[in-house]
Amino acid sequence: MNILLIDDDPHLRKTLRLAFETLRHTVVEAADADQAHEVLGRGMYDVAFLDLNLGRDQGLDLLPSLLRLAPGLAVVVITAYATIETAVEAMRRGAFDYLPKPFTPDQLRLVLDRVRRIRRLESHVAELERQIHSVIPEADLQTHEPAMQQALDMAFRAAPTDATILLRGESGTGKGVLARAIHARSLRAAAPFVTVNCPSLSAELLESELFGHVRGAFTGAIQGTFGKVAAAEGGTLFLDEIGDLPLPLQPKLLRLLQEKRYERVGEARTQACDLRILAATNRDLAAAVAERTFREDLLYRLNVFEVTLPPLRARPKDILALALHLLQFFARSAGRPARDFSEEARAALLAHTWPGNVRELRNAIERGVILANGDEIGLADLPAQLGAPRSVGACEVGARASLDELEAEHIRRVLASTPTMEEAAAILGIDASTLYRKRKRHNL
Repeated sequence: MNILLIDDDPHLRKTLRLAFETLRHTVVEAADADQAHEVLGRGMYDVAFLDLNLGRDQGLDLLPSLLRLAPGLAVVVITAYATIETAVEAMRRGAFDYLPKPFTPDQLRLVLDRVRRIRRLESHVAELERQIHSVIPEADLQTHEPAMQQALDMAFRAAPTDATILLRGESGTGKGVLARAIHARSLRAAAPFVTVNCPSLSAELLESELFGHVRGAFTGAIQGTFGKVAAAEGGTLFLDEIGDLPLPLQPKLLRLLQEKRYERVGEARTQACDLRILAATNRDLAAAVAERTFREDLLYRLNVFEVTLPPLRARPKDILALALHLLQFFARSAGRPARDFSEEARAALLAHTWPGNVRELRNAIERGVILANGDEIGLADLPAQLGAPRSVGACEVGARASLDELEAEHIRRVLASTPTMEEAAAILGIDASTLYRKRKRHNL
């Protein structure tokens, strides 16, 4: 690594230079603040060792300007007059570590190893983010529809605040995408964005996932965990499908919202947290309150700022634009030549009612890119339900259609609007094996 030594003692600089060069690092020296600024302006450094007392200069005063010149610099403060107060102040101002003099070569080696490990982790995270962006289409929140534009305007006006936002809308309308966009426009954008899927686990396991648990808190808890609330510290916690949050957990979430305090499962000690909460639901929470499956006080606390996303069928001007955006992404990631839709395919995309909303559109375009032979996606490359004539009448309750036709159409729409067979079966009120048999019988 490239190391900058900032110390007014030439003997100490010489000793440290020998120690670091023995470890095969490159070392540059600076005796005061002016030299440090000059050296940083000429090159890039991984670590700076900064003495607190630099003659007429103070290391603590120099620290912020070093980090402004080199934002990724790991500054290790060194001093012969170590106190808890100066250590705390150094870390508050952005120091990476704090070493009291005298220190041993092993202590220096451990500090450098920590810097190297963190650099490696940062590079790994950056690479993972790059890979994620390569397999997940970038969110396209541009719209030509007034209702959608109004929803986005409301969400982005509230984004820089810490207000709790409740996102409403049908499944697949993009509530999770909008939640991430709100976080990215908030003052917490540099901190974590953590998602909790409320219907995914039993009440006991969901409580552990949300708040964490101590070792031995329940059968199988062989080690403690911190939970999603701790993971979101300083950032945003997104509670997806909040309407399905088990009733026993709702008072604990209410306390988290009101007091920013909670307890891990099996632990009496109260933890404090600093985070913002966003929530989403496709359910009518007012009806859930009337049914006594959702707490009224929790609804009021969540509903500080409400944003409703319209379904895709109410956004006809956006359908082709979204389809082309997804087409470009999937064609690029799959290395396929598809660049446009045939006239028949465009007409089918516009005619379809999209019960699964943007999620269904995404799945349809991905399938089309895979199946298309040339640079154009045709009607045959899209899912069969997009080419079905709309005059059949079996799509509407009360139409002149058999129960079998109604059942087939309902199952088709639920499958299109859900990411897994298990979720579709749960919505239909049947088990997965029954759903499999019905799909086979209806040729879905």
